[in-house]
Amino acid sequence: MSERRRAFTGSPYEAQFGFARAVREGNRIIVAGTGPVEDDASSTQGGAAEQAARCCTLILRAIEELGGAASDVVRTRMFLTDPADQDALGEVHARFFGDASPAATMVGAAWLCRPEWKVEIEAEAIVRG
Repeated sequence: MSERRRAFTGSPYEAQFGFARAVREGNRIIVAGTGPVEDDASSTQGGAAEQAARCCTLILRAIEELGGAASDVVRTRMFLTDPADQDALGEVHARFFGDASPAATMVGAAWLCRPEWKVEIEAEAIVRG
């Protein structure tokens, strides 16, 4: 039986809503929807690209804490509130995960947890070796 491990990023929502940023079971890592939250719990300033980069940074931090890497990412889901931001979000996604070429979904969302958020991203990884 494999050990279940968890990673936390310090987002205020993790404690408030009772979830881990990421969970590893065996060789699989599942990362929860990750919004653009700074270490001081404020929202990342800027547009969709800046917010997406912060989300990806937090996702990779959690994956790496659990023994994975960007190259292990096999699935991403990207949520955005404005379809005009899809190219900016896609460019950031390619920068962080393009070498892994994960299965990816991008969908529009009416709202996210904070009104200033333009993007939220989740990911799944399978650690090889």
